[in-house]
Amino acid sequence: MPKLRRATAWFIDFALVLALAAVLAVLTFHRIAALVSDVPELATRGGLDLLTSRGDVIGASEGFGVSLWDKAVLYVEEAFGLLIAVTFLYQWACLCVAGRTVGKGLLGLRVTPSPPRRAAVRAAVTTAADIAVYAVACVLLVEGDFLLSFAVWTLAVAVFFLNALPVLSPTRRSLADRLAGTAVTGLGLGAGAATSAVRPL
Repeated sequence: MPKLRRATAWFIDFALVLALAAVLAVLTFHRIAALVSDVPELATRGGLDLLTSRGDVIGASEGFGVSLWDKAVLYVEEAFGLLIAVTFLYQWACLCVAGRTVGKGLLGLRVTPSPPRRAAVRAAVTTAADIAVYAVACVLLVEGDFLLSFAVWTLAVAVFFLNALPVLSPTRRSLADRLAGTAVTGLGLGAGAATSAVRPL
């Protein structure tokens, strides 16, 4: 079943992204833990804040706490940014070099045509639908913008389905395929559909 093969290929590629996300989560946790447990640096910074506070002990401690929180949030933002960048590069490089990602390769599928420009467009749309919009929602949640985070989460779900559902159509082209002018081909996907699908809409 062609649709099952494409879904399985997507799950394999997404599992690789989740593995990277898990590694980045562990590294980010250790960075934040090191930040909090660095007692000498905290004592020095806290002492300097206190000396320059002109007696405003509460203000100095509050400012120091906000600074510490901002740095921790920055670490989280950097991790999400790196996740998005690596996911895009994975998609783009695989398509440019082999015309397929790891998941598609294991399932005997190929993206055609895949010159660098089309590969970049397809990789950008795929990354946005699978990871990037969700990452923005998570960052907004960490920053405390709960309503905006919920709105972006809703948008992320919409973008995901907007990209995925067209695969169920006769041409079997996702939004990423349509915008990039590509098609996923392979055994059992149908030569007629594949031939017509490579023409940009």
